[in-house]
Amino acid sequence: MKSNPITNAFDELESEKFSKVAVLDIGSNSFHLVVARIVAGSVQIIHKAKQKVRLADGLSDDYLLSQDAIQRGIDTLQVFKASLAGFEPESVRIVATYTLRKAKNAWQFIDAAKDVFPYPVEVVSGQEEARLIFNGVAHTAQLSQTSLIIDIGGGSTELALGKEFTPQILRSLDMGCVSFNKQFFKHGDVKKKNFDRAITTAQQRLELVEEKYLNIGWKNCIGTSGTIESIYQLCAKGQLGYQLNLKDLLALKEKLIELKTPDNFKFDEVSEDRRPILAAGLAILIGVFKSLHIKGMSFNSAALREGAIYEMEASLSHGDIRERSAQSLATRYSVDIEHAQRVLTTCFDLYKHSKTDWKLHDKKHKAIIGWAALLHEVGLQINSKGVQKHSCYILRNTELPGFNSEQQEFLALLNLMQRKKVRIEALPRFGQYSQLEFLKCMIILRLAVLLNVKRQNDFVPELNFEVNGFDIALSFPAQWLNDHPIIKADLEREKKRYQTFGFHLTLS
Repeated sequence: MKSNPITNAFDELESEKFSKVAVLDIGSNSFHLVVARIVAGSVQIIHKAKQKVRLADGLSDDYLLSQDAIQRGIDTLQVFKASLAGFEPESVRIVATYTLRKAKNAWQFIDAAKDVFPYPVEVVSGQEEARLIFNGVAHTAQLSQTSLIIDIGGGSTELALGKEFTPQILRSLDMGCVSFNKQFFKHGDVKKKNFDRAITTAQQRLELVEEKYLNIGWKNCIGTSGTIESIYQLCAKGQLGYQLNLKDLLALKEKLIELKTPDNFKFDEVSEDRRPILAAGLAILIGVFKSLHIKGMSFNSAALREGAIYEMEASLSHGDIRERSAQSLATRYSVDIEHAQRVLTTCFDLYKHSKTDWKLHDKKHKAIIGWAALLHEVGLQINSKGVQKHSCYILRNTELPGFNSEQQEFLALLNLMQRKKVRIEALPRFGQYSQLEFLKCMIILRLAVLLNVKRQNDFVPELNFEVNGFDIALSFPAQWLNDHPIIKADLEREKKRYQTFGFHLTLS
């Protein structure tokens, strides 16, 4: 019997080592399960599941959890059971938050959970919940400056203030979209007086913490989780780099009052099961914006679940999340690191000579040029023909923790235009960058890629690179260009391409 050549070919491939972990977040509004694998130093989410439970609806005023709520929760654990089959106990973390934290009879739920699967339910404190949320954002966004993280859950709102991977203040407040909905919008009446009472109550809850946060201050404000995501999407209306602000929140409040009832909140951005608690979540967020004088807020999809996952894998402790993301992508796509390093070295040499005149800042521009150099050939895994298009596609559509949407698009477009035609019409209107900054970074990358076309060490000579506005002068040692006629011809073609968008290249 003949062997299957395809099977034999796969037999020769060495499977990449990875570990698999899972986190189940037992929240007051929903239960969320995330299963991930850790490969090449990167978290890859391979399964997500969410079930609406509204556990907080069953919590009485004297903090007893109803039997109906307990049963809803246990039934949901049964649903998740199959997804956790085969996991070792050390690879699974079950984290319970506000409702089980407050319920005097939480033990009834925890005991019943033991009959479903062997993983212990961990009821975390409000401060620990805030820490895990901060950890999740810190591992998926670049917190190089002091940042305020806000998460509105079903039963509580978490506030975390910190920088990089170190939280400075962690607080949890007893106000959530499910509990506020019961208190202020119980009968589905979305009226101005109900809204105003909810906003005032939220501000009262913030009185004990607002001064400390305001005294320290922050550079960035980031919202997380479903409630803020729905509100953010409603207000952003597809705008790239949008910052949520109080004016838009108040306009949304007036819109909900006009619609009168959650049955009329038929927005594409809000799921049907989130409509009943939308007004309550909005009231809390308006209260937070007012008390903390927040000017703008971005959104990050990571939260407690991601924080727990990253904490379970110690090997993911890196100083720069974007660096880890870029290195992981380079590993996964088998990038020729030696050649990428040659391009990177030339990029940084050109950058060093141009950064002052071109006003390119180290933290903002040098890093992204470096990542573009490292990843400029990830598209080779698809096809060597049109590598720049394939690299752009991968960078645009791959999850890159640490990069916000605009940074990721900037990186993808740099790689799209690393060689051949420069498509000015493809450039969006950036918020963090200008199109002129993009063109300058693009020129540096294009020249570095072109000059290293021979893929040889010590091939690129010592260069003199001078810029003055739109004028660029690139000088080589005597006779070097004449000795390399193909490089010279490529550079002459570059001169013509640069002229189409207003730059003038002189060679000598």
